[in-house]
Amino acid sequence: MRTIIVGCGRVGAGLATQLADDGHEVVILDQSNEAFRRLSPSFPGQALRGDGTDESVLRRAGAEGADWFLALTNGDNRNILAAQLAAKTFSIPHVVCKINDPVRAQAYATLGVNTVDRTMMMIDSIGRFMGRPAMPGATNVTRAVPRPASVADAGHMPNDLAVDRTGGR
Repeated sequence: MRTIIVGCGRVGAGLATQLADDGHEVVILDQSNEAFRRLSPSFPGQALRGDGTDESVLRRAGAEGADWFLALTNGDNRNILAAQLAAKTFSIPHVVCKINDPVRAQAYATLGVNTVDRTMMMIDSIGRFMGRPAMPGATNVTRAVPRPASVADAGHMPNDLAVDRTGGR
């Protein structure tokens, strides 16, 4: 599988290495050459310097025909823009966007982008460590799923979306 990762921070670099070790064809993008130092010295994938919100950079990274696209920078706006470009322009079937703001994460999921809400994951993890019950959906990707066809019959557009907080289970 071909996977493109935007953002070579700790999460992006770690995931890129794991996926490449599992046999994925991985391309990781970052605007800073320094960021690529986080990659394992034996990283077999491709590291490209560039802006993941730039269509020509994504084309050069092989976005056409990619199976997965992960927007993992520290910027919510940059991540959502890159994720939308991957989904809409390149029709990448599996797109995940890291978001720090829980309100934005929910809104973007409603708009059709799978999101990982880092803030709620941290709140859930610390709470569970302290003995609280797990928060529903806090440790999963919030998946955007199409609403049933009956919604379209009620006067809504057929591509209206609902949010699946179960993580696809």
